[in-house]
Order: sequence, then structure tokens, then C-alpha cells
Amino acid sequence: MPNLLIVDDEQSFRQLLTLIFEGEGHNLRTASNGREALELLAEEPADLIISDVMMPDMDGIEMLRELRSTQPDTGIIFMTAYASVDSAREAFKLGADDFIQKPFDVEELKLIVKKTLEKQELIDENRAFKRAQRERGSVSNIIGRSAKMQAIYQMIETVAEVQSTVLITGESGTGKELVARAIHDMSPRAERPFISINCGAFTETLLESELFGYVKGSFTGANTNRKGLFEAANRGTIFLDEIGEMSPAMQVKLLRVLQEKRVRPVGAHEEISIDARVIAATNRDLKQMSLDGSFREDLFYRISVIPITLPPLRERSEDIPELVNHFIGKFCDQTGRQLTISPKAMQMLEDYVWGGNVRELEHTIERAVALERGNEIQPERLPDNVTNYNPERIKAEFDLPDNGLNLSAHLDNLEKTYVLEALRKTSGNQTKAADLLQMQVRSLRHLLDKHNIRALSAQMRNGD
Repeated sequence: MPNLLIVDDEQSFRQLLTLIFEGEGHNLRTASNGREALELLAEEPADLIISDVMMPDMDGIEMLRELRSTQPDTGIIFMTAYASVDSAREAFKLGADDFIQKPFDVEELKLIVKKTLEKQELIDENRAFKRAQRERGSVSNIIGRSAKMQAIYQMIETVAEVQSTVLITGESGTGKELVARAIHDMSPRAERPFISINCGAFTETLLESELFGYVKGSFTGANTNRKGLFEAANRGTIFLDEIGEMSPAMQVKLLRVLQEKRVRPVGAHEEISIDARVIAATNRDLKQMSLDGSFREDLFYRISVIPITLPPLRERSEDIPELVNHFIGKFCDQTGRQLTISPKAMQMLEDYVWGGNVRELEHTIERAVALERGNEIQPERLPDNVTNYNPERIKAEFDLPDNGLNLSAHLDNLEKTYVLEALRKTSGNQTKAADLLQMQVRSLRHLLDKHNIRALSAQMRNGD
């Protein structure tokens, strides 16, 4: 049965309403003021609150204002012997369902309660329906029936119900944001915003103002107050992608926000309380970075309360046929076509090692669908790196010498070679070279300094 909470400073009214609605089959609790009501609601929410407006210690309007920050959808009916337009306007602005003046007609109040509970039930059913749709949609975007992906699905379902921070790691193109969205959509915060930001796409100053907001006049161009993404994600989820690219100074500020659950907009003197669940993601080894000193160890442990590691596509190659058919269907739907794929072309896709993971595979299928003029995708529609891929030749090129090798030095040399080749192909354009290597420009510049070739990059750009 519905749970009702009666809030009134007059004991006679509490007793009267208890008698009336217990007779209607409702479960009843009572409180003598708003503060006492909030304490009861913290222990167990109510389906509907019937509350006086004027009460000592904390009145009904103040109670509703605080309640909306934690239980925004609880139904509430106000009653008062001091009816006023201002009180009613403030109550409805905060989301009150109805307003009745004392002394009231009992049958009229019963009818208002009945209609309000019916409305709440419809809202709950609609919310549950929309949530189920989102859950199906979010999880259906993560394709794969392999054992590793089944474990990911189970992890998503488990962590969605808790509020802990989550760190999603995996190579570029493995679907980290899809997993973050699925966690949000299956969580109690699903009705609230999901805000995503790529931390590597902003300078330190811009990232701070994006995350925390700013006040008018705090810097040149700040012509108005602007809400930060943490505040915009209040009671929802904020997804910090590429968190490994964040500068040391921003790491300190983020750590404080996670610890205090408060943000200070740029140029402001006052802090703002926030309630946003944090999900972070990176393709870098934050644990090693914390050991190297390039990422704060305390921040690493703060964001990685629940770690999720997404497997690269090469470790779940049995999912490739399902992914291929999913992407063919996706791009055919956009063009109104119907295509299949030849067995030979599918075998080539299964044999290839996808360095760009699912994202690279998706782009490959998009290209093939666009180029294919027949009804079946042929090998000729696949890029040369896929059709010319020869696992045996690759194995021979990387065969381990009998006398062994210095793996660290070998990998450093290989890394330097690929960086130089990307710069050569782009005439020293670091942004385009970073795109070829599927990394952030900041990461590429780190490699230029590591291998002492920044000057060489400038020479390539200048044509020397």
C-alpha cells in the first residue's frame, strides 16, 4: 500500500489524518515539523507527503526545498489555514502537486490524495518504461557474445547500482564511452544528465572553466556567469574521458572536488555543492604513470575505486562477425540498402589485427558499404591494409632472435620510427601526425621530447 507522511505541528490534525487514511488502507507516518519529516524521509522515502505550510523550526516550503535536492519526485500536497498567493506560487514552483486550505472537506482531500497517487503511479510507470528502453538501447550498442564481453555486461549491471567512481581502461576504439553511458542508463541517476568531456581536448585553463564554470569578469571574454559541467551534471553522471591527459595542476583541483564534493567557479569566492557520479576513462597506464610521477597516486586511487578493463578486439576476435553484421545493418539503414558480406571478405576481417579496435572496424565497414555497388561486400571494397595482411609475414618480421633482444630498447626504437614516419607523411604537422597515430597531440609532444626529435619535427614542417 502507498506510504503517506503527515507533517503538521498540531497533534490533533496528525491524529485526524492518520485516522482518515489508515481507514483508506494507507501506511502512515507522522512528523511535527519539516526537519523531523526530512529525518524520517532519509530513513525511508514516502509515496506522498501531506504537509502544513506554517510550522516552527522548519516550515513546509523550506522542507520541500531541501527535499527536492535528494528526492525530487516525491509527491506533496500542502494544507494551511493561512492561504496566500505567494505561498501557493512558491510551493508549485518547487514542484508541489496540490494546495488545500484549512479547514478542508475530508472527501475533497481524499479525492486529491487519490488523484495525486494515481499521477505518481503513472509517472513511475513511464519512468520505468523509459529506463528499460534506455538500458536495452545502451547495452545493445555494446556488441559481443564472447566470455570477456559477457563479463563486462555483468560488471556494468553490478556497478550501476552503486555510487562509487569507476575507471574504464582500454585501448583507443574499444568503446569506453559506450560502457560509461550504459552504467549511467542502468543507474538510479538515469533520469539525470550524462555529461561527457574529453580532458585531452582542452588546455589547462579552458578545462578548468569547462569543468567548474566561471563568473562574469573573471577573465577576458567572461561576459556572463557560466555553469560548469560538474554543476550541470548534478545528481547525474560526469564522464571524464582521456583523464590521463590532465595536467598536474588540474589533477590537484579535481582531487579536491572528489574529496569535498564542492566546486569553485573560476573567479568566484563561494563554493557550490555538487552531487555528480564520476566515471573516468583512459587508454594510458595510470598505475605506471603514478609510479613515474606524471599522474597523482592519490587521484589514481580516488578514481579507480571500481576498475573496468575493456579487452582489445584482437582478444575477442569471435565477436568480429557479429560486429561486422551490426555495422552493415547500421549503415544500410542510413541509405535504405540491403547488403551482405562475402565469406572471403569476412575471413579477411576476422584474420586482421585491429589496432584501432571496434572504431577502426566500424570505419572500415562504413567505407565498404559506401563503395559496394552490388548486393554483397567483396574483398575489393576493403582497404589495402586488410586485404594485404599476412599473419605469417608479420610473424617472420617480428621473430625473436635466438640470442634474445633488449625489448625496452627495441620498443623505444620502434616507437620513434613510427613517430618519425607519421611526421614525414604529414610534413611535420603534429596534429595530423597525432591523428595518424590515434593519440592526443599532447601525447605526441611527450614522445617528441622523449626521443629528442622536437627540433626535427620543426624542420619537417619548415621544409628544411
